[in-house]
Amino acid sequence: MTTPPLASGPEGPHALRPLLDTVLAALRDGTGERGGPLPAGGPETVVARVRAAVGDVLPGEGDPEALRHVVRALAEGSADPANPLCIAHLHGPPLAVAVAADLAASVLNPSLDSWDQAPAASELEALVTRSLANEVYVELPRGAGLYQFAAPPRGATSPHRSAAESLVTTGGTESNQLALLLARESLGPGLRLICGSNAHHSLPRAAWLLGLPDPVIVPAPAGTLDPAALDAALTDLPGPHLVAATAGTTDAGLIDPLPEIAALCASHGARLHIDAAYGGALLFSDRHREKLTGLGAADTVTLDLHKLGWQPVAAGILAVRERSDLGALHHRADYLNADDDTEAGLPDLLGRSLRTTRRPDVLKIAVTLKTLGRTGLGALVDQVCDRAAEFAELLDAHPGFELHDRPTISTVLFRPAHATDDDIATTRRDLLTTGRAVLGRARLDGRLWLKATLLNPHTRPDDLAALLKLVEGTTRR
Repeated sequence: MTTPPLASGPEGPHALRPLLDTVLAALRDGTGERGGPLPAGGPETVVARVRAAVGDVLPGEGDPEALRHVVRALAEGSADPANPLCIAHLHGPPLAVAVAADLAASVLNPSLDSWDQAPAASELEALVTRSLANEVYVELPRGAGLYQFAAPPRGATSPHRSAAESLVTTGGTESNQLALLLARESLGPGLRLICGSNAHHSLPRAAWLLGLPDPVIVPAPAGTLDPAALDAALTDLPGPHLVAATAGTTDAGLIDPLPEIAALCASHGARLHIDAAYGGALLFSDRHREKLTGLGAADTVTLDLHKLGWQPVAAGILAVRERSDLGALHHRADYLNADDDTEAGLPDLLGRSLRTTRRPDVLKIAVTLKTLGRTGLGALVDQVCDRAAEFAELLDAHPGFELHDRPTISTVLFRPAHATDDDIATTRRDLLTTGRAVLGRARLDGRLWLKATLLNPHTRPDDLAALLKLVEGTTRR
């Protein structure tokens, strides 16, 4: 038997070239066979097609055509976030340049648990994470007012850079878990999480995972955390407290009143975490970054660039205002970060994650930031926000639909006029199982809404007009 070629090393590019041609052809063919945003037929049909294409997962003799067959089957059976009618979730289409960089990461295969496995990747990660942390935090002179901790204007420089740092994570869930862990290590195991009823489910789940007391859920009657209810909770409940605010809710893309929440945390001596997994990318936009005023008052901030950042999964970030907080993650394993190696100048990477083996997800982020720059990224953010605003206007003017509210970021909630909740749920499932459109669902104000999360900068107004015709026709049947 001939030994299979490797992707890395001097012969790697030669071995990869024909395989890449096979993959690209299989992606093209599978996408063409699907013909829409989702495979038609529902779960049973997808299961049958995948099983037929794969057959025996571990055959006695290998199949040299496996790459073509399996990739084509996966493409045919996938949701396509680049399709303008695939708009259910915070599931964005990745940029081609980011995917190309991700291929290089797979080929080189650095493992960010010790410097001798990732010399260049470890330095690249340090550069990128510090830069992103400084997008969130600007240190001001002592005595500066709390409200000066705002999202800085584009290109702003300050002689007082903060001691901020950030870590690369697998996404918003891991970032939120790390934020709670750092808070617990800073304030003790009696720490009480206080968050809004609009908060992401990963926050109370992280409190459970870390053995913290049951979190206090503060009402969010308008979809955002109520400052008066937060003030009462901070006043009545014994501390220490960690308040978790949200900048970009999963259901409606709403942003909590961050300056008011930050002021309450300061007056009550509470620690503040802001989950900006969705909304954090507004930092790149001149027009929208002011919506994040107050972000820099947080002790920790979650960002997630595989949402409104156009990265392949995964591309999460946890920004930390005080680098010293990361000391809680320090860990020693003699074969990875022996004391004498660290003293000799080899970087210690174990304190940058709870994971040991870590893929260099920072490469695609670095390439994207460098390729597009602030202007390019800001333009993409502006495009999807503009498209959401246009969609809301279209809905507001359409007698057959009801608009929940104008979008804060790029999520629009709507429902066919006079439809019941059951009608809406049935319409959504019908669109899914026929593969014609992928819409989300959200329950607000006691009613069920269809959810469109616009993350594709190539979506055009006529795509959205076609979507409304499709929903209207499906609901009437």
